[in-house]
Amino acid sequence: MSKTNIMLDFSLLKTNKNFRAIFIARLMSVLGIGMLNVAVPIQIYELTGSSLQVGFAVALDGFGMFVGLMLGGVLADRYDRRKLILFSRFICGVGFVLLALNSYLTAPSVWAVYAISLWDGFFSAIGMTALLASIPHLVGRENVPTAGALSMLIVRIGSVISPALAGVVIVSLGVTWNYGLAAAGTLCTLLSLVFLPSMKPTEKPEDDNPIKSMVGGFRFVFQHKVIRSVVALGTLEAVTISIRVLFPALALSAFGGGAFEVGLMYAAVPVGSTLGALTSGWVRSVNKPGIVMLTTAFLAFMCVALLGLMDHLIPTLIILGMFGYFGSIGSLLQYSIVQGHTPDQMLGRMGSFWTAQDVIGDSAGALGIGVLGKVLAPFTSLLSLGLGCAGVTLLMAASFKSLRTAKLIDPSVMVVSDKTNIDPDVSDTGSTHKLAQSAT
Repeated sequence: MSKTNIMLDFSLLKTNKNFRAIFIARLMSVLGIGMLNVAVPIQIYELTGSSLQVGFAVALDGFGMFVGLMLGGVLADRYDRRKLILFSRFICGVGFVLLALNSYLTAPSVWAVYAISLWDGFFSAIGMTALLASIPHLVGRENVPTAGALSMLIVRIGSVISPALAGVVIVSLGVTWNYGLAAAGTLCTLLSLVFLPSMKPTEKPEDDNPIKSMVGGFRFVFQHKVIRSVVALGTLEAVTISIRVLFPALALSAFGGGAFEVGLMYAAVPVGSTLGALTSGWVRSVNKPGIVMLTTAFLAFMCVALLGLMDHLIPTLIILGMFGYFGSIGSLLQYSIVQGHTPDQMLGRMGSFWTAQDVIGDSAGALGIGVLGKVLAPFTSLLSLGLGCAGVTLLMAASFKSLRTAKLIDPSVMVVSDKTNIDPDVSDTGSTHKLAQSAT
């Protein structure tokens, strides 16, 4: 066996043209969405002066995403995943255009921002589930950890650039230009995605009724000890991601800064995540991924607690970077385990449920932290949240034996479900795709 390389393997980008198309599309999409994620909180905070209102906007986006995930998972297990990806990206771009038009008004409507956040959350989730379900088809299950790390890397790089860029654009040109650039970046993703092959599920769902099909997906999650544990831990981690709703208050009040400082705080987390993705080559060969996942979660929560003790911007940015690093390793392990333990005919629903735990935790965290921000000082809120989540993680580590002993891939799932249903006339013939076929 070859010696494990700590650095990320980039060979998929050379050998698999379909994955390369997704990689490029995600870069353009992340640049646009990253700018949007800075513009909405800043605009809401400027219009209302309330962190609770910022949290409400984030929660609405999360609610729309949750509903979209539930519907998208069922759709991705029934219909061509390529068409779903293209449709959702186009509709999201339209939503960003509407945000730009609203911000151009003399008196922008806060309710319009709320409504469009709900809109974009819903349709982006449909595309997200279809994309997640398509990855094993395009690269083969044995390459899912590498594909996940590459996707994470481009997301993190875009997330580093876009918040800082958003801060500069907002200061110099205003939020209207920011929304307009987000719309352009999102619509441009269609140029690369349109050449993806048709990707239909290899098997029909076990039930023709969409509601029963969704219920069957939930039943699978709750009956599968490993996936159930991953979802529970991932939900807890997602709660702490919502500390971003405190960034405007911290930057504008505690640190005496402005939009630029807010952008730096938003960028610090993906900087750490990028480092995590770049040095994740060892993840695909880790022997006990569940233990590593629990450890990184605990360390990420302790970083949140440390933020509550900081009173200067620079150390805060460093700790946010550490939080991003530990979170990226944990997220990659979650993604790899869920994909590696799920049969093909349930990939859409499992992708939606895996992402839903992020959305539920994020939305609950956004509202909860927003309320904490009204009752407690921002620093006290961070300290309490971090210590509380760290304590729950220790309890999970003691209780989730199946997670502690789990492997990245269930061999029985790999044997029975690594069959592709991609149009042979347009599918990639690269070596990674052949490896996926040979596994069957």
